[in-house]
Amino acid sequence: MENFYLFVLTCIFLIILPGPDTAITTRNTVTVGTTGGFKTMFGTCCALLIHTSAAVLGLSAIIAKSALLFSIFKYVGAVYLVYLGIKTLWGLKNKEVAATTETAVKNKYENQSCFKQGFLTNLLNPKVAVFFLTFLPQFVDHGTNTFLPFLIMGITYTVLTLVWFVFYIYLLNQISAFMKKPRTQAIFEGITGAILIGFGIKLALEKAHN
Repeated sequence: MENFYLFVLTCIFLIILPGPDTAITTRNTVTVGTTGGFKTMFGTCCALLIHTSAAVLGLSAIIAKSALLFSIFKYVGAVYLVYLGIKTLWGLKNKEVAATTETAVKNKYENQSCFKQGFLTNLLNPKVAVFFLTFLPQFVDHGTNTFLPFLIMGITYTVLTLVWFVFYIYLLNQISAFMKKPRTQAIFEGITGAILIGFGIKLALEKAHN
């Protein structure tokens, strides 16, 4: 492995850039609380470990080279992101019609679904698999066995993602008094829903091979 510190620095910038994972983590942290944010984060990290395993075992290469497989992952992931966005916007409509009181059963259900949302949002994004395939080889010596370097870099990326989201979730929690005002939350959820739909449409329109 070469330029490991450059790899870490690049990862930090890439992780901080807003994307579908950040959008869904933000939404669940604001609407459910830090527990929801952490569950979403763990779901995302579990999906990243699967992508790491896929890269190590060569499955990412198969997905990237097969237009059919790429398209299947792409459209399933896009549909799921659009679904989450519509669900968020629909939730706003329901809040306006229904009473503002939230039952413990509803909170429990939302809490349990956060892990799944974070997991599927990341797992069904084929760009993550392609990212691992195209990004990791740049930091490996030519002609060497890629198994161990890919494994180390994949785990490093996952750990950095975990650290960033812990900081990010706690930051959101610190300003929760402002973020949880009904009007602020409604505006924020509306923006988040639109962003998720936008990411889904963008993902659906991505070409199989850049």
